[in-house]
Amino acid sequence: MRWLTRDDLAAAGRTATGLLLVPSDVSSVFPVGSDDRTAAAGLTGAALQAAGVGERDRVVVALSEPAGPLWATAAADVAGAAASVGPRGRMRLHHALTALKATTLVATPTGAMDFLARLHLEFLLDPLDLGLRHIVLTGEIASKRTLTHLAGEFDASVSEVYASPFSGGALAWRTAEDEPLTPLVDGVLQVAALAKDELVEGDGELVITPYVHSSLGDAVLRTGQVTRGFHAPAHTVGEHVLVRGVWLSLPRLEKALAKIDGVSTWELTISRQGTLDAAVLTVTFTRESLVGNPMWRSRIQQALQTLTPISIGVEIAQEVSETSSPGVLNDLRGHHLGRDRALIT
Repeated sequence: MRWLTRDDLAAAGRTATGLLLVPSDVSSVFPVGSDDRTAAAGLTGAALQAAGVGERDRVVVALSEPAGPLWATAAADVAGAAASVGPRGRMRLHHALTALKATTLVATPTGAMDFLARLHLEFLLDPLDLGLRHIVLTGEIASKRTLTHLAGEFDASVSEVYASPFSGGALAWRTAEDEPLTPLVDGVLQVAALAKDELVEGDGELVITPYVHSSLGDAVLRTGQVTRGFHAPAHTVGEHVLVRGVWLSLPRLEKALAKIDGVSTWELTISRQGTLDAAVLTVTFTRESLVGNPMWRSRIQQALQTLTPISIGVEIAQEVSETSSPGVLNDLRGHHLGRDRALIT
């Protein structure tokens, strides 16, 4: 068997053929054949049915590509109607839910919580007026009590689906935070050791077996997400960090900043103080003359915009350092365990 990471999939992008599923930053290239598409749609439809969605329901999917279209297509097979509206714009989402008379919302955990907060604080609307019966969460690490809080506010059944970080297709599900994941097909989702390419029992990195990626042959895909007791992952590991449902490549960030003259080091701080993740990049320069230079700040901002759709704030350290040092990831959420799997205990 071949063991592949997100970087391995990205590196094979130039030679991959067929339909390629890619995120906005093309941090992975996931080829899918017709059998793979059928399997992914079937599993995702089964996850919706496990959440209680049926032919009387109308589903609105507020996920980014490639997950959004896949979920909407799968939902159309098991529900009365389905539409993919993308993840942006809470007022636009509210309009879509009401205009389509939706009974089911599929969204990221932070997206759903942010939508709820804006209904209360900005729009002064009652969540119960939407008439949602089901909320399905996927694509992120949910904060504690997210499921129960949403269920109480919307008076809806709330479930969480673990989806492939490469295609967005459903692989497993749960209906309560203290429940382990239930795979939609036996063996499709397993656990591997962090530092060795071998399957283990208990804690470790979630890996996806070839059931939903026959185009990759016998490859086992490392998800970069760590589970304990086969519960929904609470941690990530490796060279990519999950921010607002998007995987950010730390090596690409390093490479981009290395091209900017005068950058000696940097610190990327990620937090979730409210409903959404926030990312701030603090840059240290080698020369005092660059600290207050708006052109250099602009160069950094432009470099970030070419890397990722995530909004990353830029701060400049007031103290300079003539000695270069590696950049640092500071995940205040406690999600990311480290970049080197071999060093995680």
